[in-house]
Amino acid sequence: MDFSQLLVGKIDAIAKNWVEAVRLDRQISSTDDLPRSAIRNHIPDVLKAMATVLSRSQENDIQSIVQNSLHHGVLRAEQGFATTEIAREYRLLRQTIFSTLEADLLEGTVPEVMRTYNAIDATIDEAIAQCFKSYVEERLQELQQVQSQVELTNQELTRLVKANQDNLSQLAHELKNPLNSIIGYSELMLRSSRKNVEVQDNFPNLEHIERVLRNSRHLLRLINDTLEISRYSAGKIELHPELIDVRSLINNVVEMLEPLAAAKELQMVVDCDSASADSSAARAPEKVLTDALRLQQIVTNLLSNAIRYTETGSVQLTCQMLSDNRWSIAVSDTGIGIAPEDQSRVFDPFFQAGTRDRMPDSTGLGLAIVAQLVNLMQGKIELVSQVGVGSTFTVILPLEVKTLESIS
Repeated sequence: MDFSQLLVGKIDAIAKNWVEAVRLDRQISSTDDLPRSAIRNHIPDVLKAMATVLSRSQENDIQSIVQNSLHHGVLRAEQGFATTEIAREYRLLRQTIFSTLEADLLEGTVPEVMRTYNAIDATIDEAIAQCFKSYVEERLQELQQVQSQVELTNQELTRLVKANQDNLSQLAHELKNPLNSIIGYSELMLRSSRKNVEVQDNFPNLEHIERVLRNSRHLLRLINDTLEISRYSAGKIELHPELIDVRSLINNVVEMLEPLAAAKELQMVVDCDSASADSSAARAPEKVLTDALRLQQIVTNLLSNAIRYTETGSVQLTCQMLSDNRWSIAVSDTGIGIAPEDQSRVFDPFFQAGTRDRMPDSTGLGLAIVAQLVNLMQGKIELVSQVGVGSTFTVILPLEVKTLESIS
């Protein structure tokens, strides 16, 4: 029995049945707004080429299968299909072909049926592989374009921040919306690809998506930090003092940053209960009247900064009660340290001391924000550092932060 000719005669029926199966499948929602012609795409040409694979007298037209499957992958990427939807399409195609040929296959000999089954199966597998190859390449190209755009936007934003502070807040807000969309889209692609084993085998370049995410998050962090600087410069940051538990706030921040330290095998030490040898300093106060959000920002920035610039050793936080109704938080690290000539500028926006400009995830704004918030909370910050030994940032704050209304 010539199954090649049987397949040729039923190409239209198979294509029609497959299109209907795809449209009715609720797991392929991307076809809801597509016409039948857009779904049908290359399938008849693949079936014609498949017929040559079944034929004993014709030369295999594998190249046609490859080209049409590559085209199918590009089209599905442009149409916004998920990888799971494409895999589902080919699963339905396999089922449709065998169900359409079932009656004829039952009339063939066992060797004929096995040969036909294996040839169709191998052809569809090749089509899937080529389709995913072009789909992935198209997606990667899109993500690389997004990454390039993010980098250009980052460069332009940095230039604008340095050149002109006017309208900076409005610009940053406008950039955050599309940037959040980029991050969300990239995370969705990454999750979808990692869940599908068949896609993972054809998706060797997940690091491109991860690079987009890293750059996007870095830009978002830069935007948020810039907004914070801008709000402070414009006098728009207001304090909201409340009575808070110091140890609880510090422990929450440490718990949040512990994975970053663990990833670098750094020891994190918190000491709020030891009294200093200096008689004027005792263990940390239980409660203070301060702005909890701003204090959390200060502690978070100092600890994350210490972790970022420390490769081995430890990061330590100590807090103590001082005289004159003051208390202190000190963050020490065993990191790269800061040269004496750079210490006076380390709290300037965008300034990165010494080798710090080599840190890819640094915005150069963290310490500037800390200094501004400490000043806003009627405190002061001190720095002691030695290159190659480490740094200690000490923040001294009043036990009761006063608002502008209470001062007046």
